Amino acid sequence: MSISRRAFLGGLAVLPFAGATALPGQARSGAPRVDGAALRQRIETLSTFGRPEGGTFADGVSRVAYSEADVAGRAYVMRLMRAAGLEPVIDPAGNIFGRRAGRDNTLAPILFGSHIDSVPNGGNFDGDLGSLAAIGALETLAASGVRTRHPLEMVIWAAEEGVAFGRGLSSSRIVAGDIQRSDMDQVWNGMTRAEAIRRIGGAPDRIMEAVRPKGAHHAYLELHIEQGGSLDRSRTPIGVVEGIVAIARYTATITGVANHAGTTPMAERQDALIAASHLTLAVREVVTGQVGRQVGTVGRFEIEPNAPNVIPGVARFTIELRDLSNEKLIDLAEAIRARAAEIARTTRTTIAIEPLSHNPPALASSDVQRAIERAADGLGLGHVRMPSGAGHDAQMMAQLGPMGMIFVPSVEGVSHSPREWTSWVDCANGANALTASILEMDAV
Repeated sequence: MSISRRAFLGGLAVLPFAGATALPGQARSGAPRVDGAALRQRIETLSTFGRPEGGTFADGVSRVAYSEADVAGRAYVMRLMRAAGLEPVIDPAGNIFGRRAGRDNTLAPILFGSHIDSVPNGGNFDGDLGSLAAIGALETLAASGVRTRHPLEMVIWAAEEGVAFGRGLSSSRIVAGDIQRSDMDQVWNGMTRAEAIRRIGGAPDRIMEAVRPKGAHHAYLELHIEQGGSLDRSRTPIGVVEGIVAIARYTATITGVANHAGTTPMAERQDALIAASHLTLAVREVVTGQVGRQVGTVGRFEIEPNAPNVIPGVARFTIELRDLSNEKLIDLAEAIRARAAEIARTTRTTIAIEPLSHNPPALASSDVQRAIERAADGLGLGHVRMPSGAGHDAQMMAQLGPMGMIFVPSVEGVSHSPREWTSWVDCANGANALTASILEMDAV
């Protein structure tokens, strides 16, 4: 016989958390709990897909989207889903969904999950925690006999990190409707985007079928490590995200003249790298020249011909700007373009700055924020509201319906690095908060 949500939250159906000890801020024994030992074991196993040869968990992972490691990691996660009684469904964009029926399947589902692709030489918690905790949450509810009013749907988003094709939140972006058929012709590492999506089980010929309408979900929840140091410094177990910053990316191409490094006088050089260096510093000066929390980064950098005895003729790099205000990002980009024109004139080069991608800012729903706070209170976990400086798939889902995110501490604020670490207690706390938040939103 199924039990009520109230009875479950009251502690009448509790799953054991193997290996846990009572620590300050840890979930109380009367709250619903995901199997923390199983969650840890799964995170450790997932880390083997893309681990450096001969390495350990501490050496991090390179599981870039569409790579062999990504394909293998996705297969592992789908095996876990099947073992949990879910039937994995890969949509045309390559996202993996698993659905559990509710008492009223005419209602929009509560959607939750994250991603498992990584940056090169990244860590083992970014995306992985939220993805595997989603499976754990569904297992917890199934084992307890709880049947929610809304259908529940978990998701593993494909290609979140933006390494492949220079496009972050790639496949959740498609679901939100940001897609054109011509996008499938983009090339990266000798592979078209269509070929990449097909490689992970998607169907690029039917790509428009991946788009979901507004109102497609009752709420979207995503558990994630903070990737900053605020929660760790304050020793706060749970962050309740208020909003996610906008991210604007550009490609800067500087063209000079490649020439012999030994025979070309300094005054006659049209050195693309020199111009690129000035522009790199200009990005920092423009971004730091205004009051606010905006950030700017020059990232991926390429030089041609990249030879020790040749003056660089071409330089390319990415410029990434982040802030909660779209208007501020536009102002910053215009100021950087003005500095680029000046640099091009003084270095006798040409500089083209072209838009690469844009993730709009996304505010979390007040209803979802309050639900997460009620869930944390019921678990005895302290919490604080905070912004997200990193982009997440939740950004895209906010365009379709209410969205909320749960953060757990990142030790010393380190992320996108093998040193990325979140304690196993905090991982379990986050998974428990996700499970309780699902139930809270089911009642809204």
